[in-house]
Amino acid sequence: MLRLGFPTRNYAAASPLRRLPFRVRTGGADPFQKRTFRLFGPKVDILAVYLVTGAICHSFVCLREFEYVIVENEYNKNHKLLFFLPGLLHQDESSSNIDHILSYKSNSNQILDDVAGSVPTNLSKSRPLYCMHYSMHPFLGSMEITQILLNAQAVDGTVRKHAEESLKQFQEQNLPAFLLSLSNELANNEKPVDSRKLAGLILKNALDAKEQLRKAELVQRWLSLDVSVKSQIKSCLLQTISSPVPDARSTASQVIAKIAGIELPQKQWTELIASLLSNIHQLQPHVKQATLETLGYICEEVSPQVVDQDQVNKILTAVVQGMNASEGNTDVRVAATRALYNALGFAQANFSNDMERDYIMRVVCEATLSPDEKIRQAAFECLVAISSTYYDKLASYMQDIFNITAKAVREDEEPVALQAIEFWSSICDEEIDILDEYGGDFTADSDVPCYYFIKQALPALVPMLLETLLKQEEDQDQDEGAWNLAMAGGTCLGLVARTVGDDIVPLVMPFIQENITKPDWRQREAATYAFGSILEGPSPDKLIPVVNVALNFMLTALMKDPNNHVKDTTAWTLGRIFEFLHGSTLETSVITNENCQQILTVLLQSMKDVPNVAEKACGALYFLAQGYEDSSGSPLSPFFQEIIQSLLNVTHRDDAGESRLRTAAYESLNEVVRTSTDETAPIVTQLLPVIMMELHKTLEAQKLSSDEREKQNELQGLLCGCLQVIIQKLGASETTKYGFMQYADQIMELFLRVFACRNATVHEEAMLAIGALAYAVGGNFIKYMQGFYPYLEMGLQNFQEYQVCAITVGVVGDLCRALEDKILPICDGIMTQLLKNLSSNQLHRSVKPPIFSCLGDIALAIGENFEKYLIYAMPMLQSAAELSSHAVATDDEMLEYANQLRNGILEAYSGILQGFKNCPKTQLLMPYAPHILQFLDTLYNEKDMDDAVMKTAVGVLGDLADTLGSHASTWMNQSVASKEFLEECLSSDDPSIKESAEWAKMAISRAVSV
Repeated sequence: MLRLGFPTRNYAAASPLRRLPFRVRTGGADPFQKRTFRLFGPKVDILAVYLVTGAICHSFVCLREFEYVIVENEYNKNHKLLFFLPGLLHQDESSSNIDHILSYKSNSNQILDDVAGSVPTNLSKSRPLYCMHYSMHPFLGSMEITQILLNAQAVDGTVRKHAEESLKQFQEQNLPAFLLSLSNELANNEKPVDSRKLAGLILKNALDAKEQLRKAELVQRWLSLDVSVKSQIKSCLLQTISSPVPDARSTASQVIAKIAGIELPQKQWTELIASLLSNIHQLQPHVKQATLETLGYICEEVSPQVVDQDQVNKILTAVVQGMNASEGNTDVRVAATRALYNALGFAQANFSNDMERDYIMRVVCEATLSPDEKIRQAAFECLVAISSTYYDKLASYMQDIFNITAKAVREDEEPVALQAIEFWSSICDEEIDILDEYGGDFTADSDVPCYYFIKQALPALVPMLLETLLKQEEDQDQDEGAWNLAMAGGTCLGLVARTVGDDIVPLVMPFIQENITKPDWRQREAATYAFGSILEGPSPDKLIPVVNVALNFMLTALMKDPNNHVKDTTAWTLGRIFEFLHGSTLETSVITNENCQQILTVLLQSMKDVPNVAEKACGALYFLAQGYEDSSGSPLSPFFQEIIQSLLNVTHRDDAGESRLRTAAYESLNEVVRTSTDETAPIVTQLLPVIMMELHKTLEAQKLSSDEREKQNELQGLLCGCLQVIIQKLGASETTKYGFMQYADQIMELFLRVFACRNATVHEEAMLAIGALAYAVGGNFIKYMQGFYPYLEMGLQNFQEYQVCAITVGVVGDLCRALEDKILPICDGIMTQLLKNLSSNQLHRSVKPPIFSCLGDIALAIGENFEKYLIYAMPMLQSAAELSSHAVATDDEMLEYANQLRNGILEAYSGILQGFKNCPKTQLLMPYAPHILQFLDTLYNEKDMDDAVMKTAVGVLGDLADTLGSHASTWMNQSVASKEFLEECLSSDDPSIKESAEWAKMAISRAVSV
């Protein structure tokens, strides 16, 4: 008889299930997978049992009036589970702890005896009970999790998918057991390396995600785990960094760092760093190496503010000692050098101390001369990081750094030499940023000093970089991902040109003149590359005379040079000339009516060359056309038909899929159309059915392979993008709109067929094109809404491909402007989905600012009909406004996002206020006015608005006064925004802010004077 703290009952008599146990069987090829489970219990009402057959068995059992259930594994009679609902054990009516499980490995009597004393005696037999969701994880043996992890990496897709599903279900149904199983697998030195690595990777992914909202969810999930579970996992991880298996150690290091990134800011696991530092004195090199690697990863994950200076000093001491030449183990030195790279952000105080900084810099510079290539490369990576983090501390070290970087560039292996060049590129980036920020106002007393390191090093630096240009690889033009010394040197040379401007020209021109006509293709290509690299930075006055002399030579080279590398670089350089030295903003352009025809002839001919040369020629044509964007007439117009046809011919080349050629041709075609003049509009109109037919052909293709399908999707995206540009061009003018409108129905039909293909990239382009079509067609677009609305809704629900969702939100705005109040019949569906999106933690945060803006678009379109949405939209806007106004911008990216969010909220307020203007229901907005003004006041006081937010904010201030009139006067008089903020905007240097402020001032004056 069982004693569970309440009166004994004859369960055998009470329940037929005691005599006839419910059995659950699972099967599989492995005998270990063939099991029978028996569920026993008084008054057990089993509503459903769902099984996933295979290595893991999961059950979902719904129970009412439940007291206990024993699950007996008949494969192993001594392996049983006794389940108690947490409500019984803890007298907790909630179902939040429903996954609590007590498991025992012993005989059944011992199970019951063990539990009997822990059950409260004052339980009511009739208290309500809840659904219990559990996983049979205790039956998941050590060998099973290993096999599943190995199967998840199998070549056989079916085996792999089944294993992945099993892992997913185990994680969903019992996270603590899942994480413990993985950590045990990782820690077990007898397990295969592959299963251990995957166990660690899954553990890491259970703690972190790229998307911020998902990351926050995972952090909270970890923090809410039972302390004992977390302790066991962390113990396994710390044990693993002593493993003799390198991959296991490295994986454990990364997981430890992820947990540290979560717990250290919460003042948890405070003993971690001290525990790791104690390992530094271990005699075993592999333990020391793994410990240094772990410390490096922790520094990468954790903010410097989280670790106190005493611990920082100890970390840096351990790391720098590990880098020292006296350390005999190479792996330890490599790990220490890489750890320093991650720890540099923690060393602010140390770099402010001359003696400590000197010691760190000495050790780093010595490491760049190590016999081991990995150490040298890691040391130069440290120098690159130091150059950006501690630029202002480098002056006394620059001569030594130049010597070691020059030696590395000229003599070392390519990975090391590339980092040596990157050091100078990083210095250029720093000085460009400083000079851009201060402009002509820069002085020696400015907050961020510019030491002009590049200018001082110029006479020695430029020759070193020019030497690298001669170290090309034979096939570098064929490989889109190629990166070698020549390319790094040219990139750095371009940054140097941007940093020092005109001063670089006399240093580079002799190299160009000496090599441009040499018989060796490497010298000709290097000279051309040098020329192209210095075209951004120096003044047009300095460059144009040189370019005028060189232009004919380069056009000839593009046509006649026997080497494709030289032609490729020549076409690229011509594109740079057209980009920086051609356009309406320049007093003198290198392109004239006289040489334009020659340039076009060469470019069109070069588009028939090998794919990489033709792609660069298309790029040059792109910038040539762009230069005529703001011109009343274009010398390209007489050749417009020929240009269009040549570009279309390129898209039909058999090898157009190589070197991005087809994409480059369509991009150039779009730019030629976009910048075309009215006189070529008939040709653009003729182009429309041609592109429509191309798109139609792609939709007719049947039975394509996966590779062919991918190419087709890419082509459909390019064609939709081209149609968008043509629609925008023809729809912008009343004179051309009529000819275009006859194709509108067919265009829309094509787009709807494209949507049926369900490809994210194509959907983006098609959505953008539909936005352009709606704008061009206007109110008549309503006839397409019935067919289009399902795809619009699908786009708004597409959280996974969030770019599609963001573009769809933009299209809703386009529809509002096109349809105005005709959009009302579908507003309920759109508003419901938009509000859902705003409430969702699954949607990427970048989509939310445009959603807020879209609320304003809808309100502006439907006016007072927005009334029924106010009670949902306004509280959401208020909450978001409060969060965004007090957002802590930890970095530039966060501040940028905060301002995007603020701007979206303000645009929503603006649209709502304007939508209700001059209507009887204006008073509905009165309760929200104080909060809007408070939001504006807070933004002003925070002092971190960008110009876009400032312009929108002062506009909202005017909208508030304009819509509410005298009703807003009391609040206006009390508001900081209506006085000090307005005055600041009125004195702004930005004409658009000043214009908005002047209008707002007039609106406020009218409101207050009434």
